[in-house]
Amino acid sequence: MSATLRLTEALIARRSVTPDDGGCQALIRERLEAIGFACETLVSGPDDFRVTNLWAKRSGSAGAEAKTLVLAGHTDVVPTGPIEKWQSNPFVPTHRDGKLYGRGAADMKTSLAAMVVAIEEFVAAHPRHRGSLAVLFTSDEEGPANDGTVKVCEWLRERDERLDYCIVGEPTSVDRLGDTVKNGRRGSLSGRLVVKGVQGHIAYPQLARNPVHLASAALAELTTVEWDAGNTFFPPTSWQISNIHAGTGATNVIPGEMTVDFNFRYSTASTPDGLKERLHAILDRHGLEYDLQWTLGGLPFLTEPGTLSQALVAAIENECGLTPELSTTGGTSDGRFIARICPQVIEFGPPNATIHKIDEHVEVAYIEPLKNIYRKTMEGLIA
Repeated sequence: MSATLRLTEALIARRSVTPDDGGCQALIRERLEAIGFACETLVSGPDDFRVTNLWAKRSGSAGAEAKTLVLAGHTDVVPTGPIEKWQSNPFVPTHRDGKLYGRGAADMKTSLAAMVVAIEEFVAAHPRHRGSLAVLFTSDEEGPANDGTVKVCEWLRERDERLDYCIVGEPTSVDRLGDTVKNGRRGSLSGRLVVKGVQGHIAYPQLARNPVHLASAALAELTTVEWDAGNTFFPPTSWQISNIHAGTGATNVIPGEMTVDFNFRYSTASTPDGLKERLHAILDRHGLEYDLQWTLGGLPFLTEPGTLSQALVAAIENECGLTPELSTTGGTSDGRFIARICPQVIEFGPPNATIHKIDEHVEVAYIEPLKNIYRKTMEGLIA
């Protein structure tokens, strides 16, 4: 059994549902300290939601001129769902038909193990590597993400820590390892709209004002708006309703208000303020009385093709014999926080078909190549 597979299994066996780390970072910290990393643990969050963050760094021999490559990820996993629906215990790593099963197998304990073993091999081969190498792991990525990577990035900015490149180990591949790399992500802007009417008896509509009827034209218009045309790397911005609620449950009562939850997944072609302004203008033009609360879930980021993507693509081509697609699809990730302090952020990891699902798994045959890709990327950037 390879060192990468052993570590992957050890991490899966540690129950680390957000925000619990389950001892994953302690295991990783011990291995990194053994090869010369200076490790710091930052604990954040309220007493009932304590988050563990690991920052570890091994400085390069080039001194102040050294470029810094960060490998980032999360040790927390989502809840299992009904355990009885799993074919095997989600926290007991299990092999079937060439696949390794367990919660976090794809998202993202295989990536973490591949990163750590790649680092060990790289340091053994290049003990005086010119560039600096760092690790940023959190236990608050799958949850609210208020006390994880975002806090570490704030702390790194305060002490003027320089970051040049970052690889986030998110499961980005689709059909096979290496086919897709994320060089950016869309932003997320959510709103809760409460349209006000007047409650009344459904038989006397002249004495009431139905907010569903009042808002229907505005909502229909919002679904047809072209918010932007996207750009070379991003699709057009999307506006989608996720929930609508109105009424008391009775069939003879006109509701007094209607609540609509919606979300923008937006590109770098738009700004949060611009989207807010345009949406308010539509609601106002339709004469609605309403309250609207906004939540900015994440800013978009984009890493143009350059030094980092070239090194990663070259490593993938060398190891897998294919050229990956650069993509910005999918949801948000902690890359949105790191991109505020690091000019080049790329995400790459194993296939994502089973993430968050019952019987999550990863192909065992992909584990060693993933480790090799991370190591070869390090060699191309900071050796």
